Amino acid sequence: MTGTLLSFGHGYSARALARRLIPVGWRVIGTTRSPERAAQLEAQGAEARIWPGSDLSRDIAGATHILVSAGPDAEGDPVLRRLAPEIGARGSSLAWLGYLSTTGVYGDHQGGWVGESTPLAPSTRRGRWRMEAEAAWQALAAETGLPLHIFRLAGIYGPGRGPFEKVRQGTARRIIKPGQVFSRIHVEDIAQVLEASIARPNPGAAYNLCDDDPAPPEDVIAHAAELLGLPVPPAIPFDEAEMTPMARSFYAESKRVRNDRIKKELGVDLLYPDYRSGLAALLAEET
Repeated sequence: MTGTLLSFGHGYSARALARRLIPVGWRVIGTTRSPERAAQLEAQGAEARIWPGSDLSRDIAGATHILVSAGPDAEGDPVLRRLAPEIGARGSSLAWLGYLSTTGVYGDHQGGWVGESTPLAPSTRRGRWRMEAEAAWQALAAETGLPLHIFRLAGIYGPGRGPFEKVRQGTARRIIKPGQVFSRIHVEDIAQVLEASIARPNPGAAYNLCDDDPAPPEDVIAHAAELLGLPVPPAIPFDEAEMTPMARSFYAESKRVRNDRIKKELGVDLLYPDYRSGLAALLAEET
């Protein structure tokens, strides 16, 4: 199956999906804010659009699939704010529409497990914005028949995004907050889940995207150091750590995220089911 994917906010995860689709004949149109990034997208085989600033009417009308990665702000979802009528007009004529959200919409569960049916109760500003954006997309889908799929992503890592560089530079920190666990996901597993959903649409579905091994962040840093053969960074108690407000907000929530649905419904077999296999693969790619 091939088609035309219109990707809003064509960033890290969307580019990983494009690397799977373009070689098999897909047309991928990606939006970006900067001419420099547009040139990079073109070099990667996508058609770039500077947006906001370009008229996307023809692209929306010609797309078979739409992916929304652009993040919301205090004013809501930027795609809906500018293009809701045009996208809504496509309705069920679209084959698939995906919205990339975050597991932050579940809020803090003090290390407990959450699944797609867990009530949304974000405790951070960014989590609330995502919850509101999900609801806005769901309302438009209910009104117009758009085939909406929501993907709630855990912490993303992959090539160029991992702990190795900080460990090498000596800037990595093992911040210890008892009971703190995070779920995470390799970018290639995000891409394969999106590709599987495109192949098996289920409008209205929400999926958690994470690996099988929620873990304390200090364990990931320690393992990265061990893989590099470098000293494990010293432990710093959370209460004593100097952190930016955004960094501190990540520690405001602790939960373990279930991923059963992507396996049972989409048939996904994770490439990197835990951070150990994911980090080992990243290091192997460097050599």
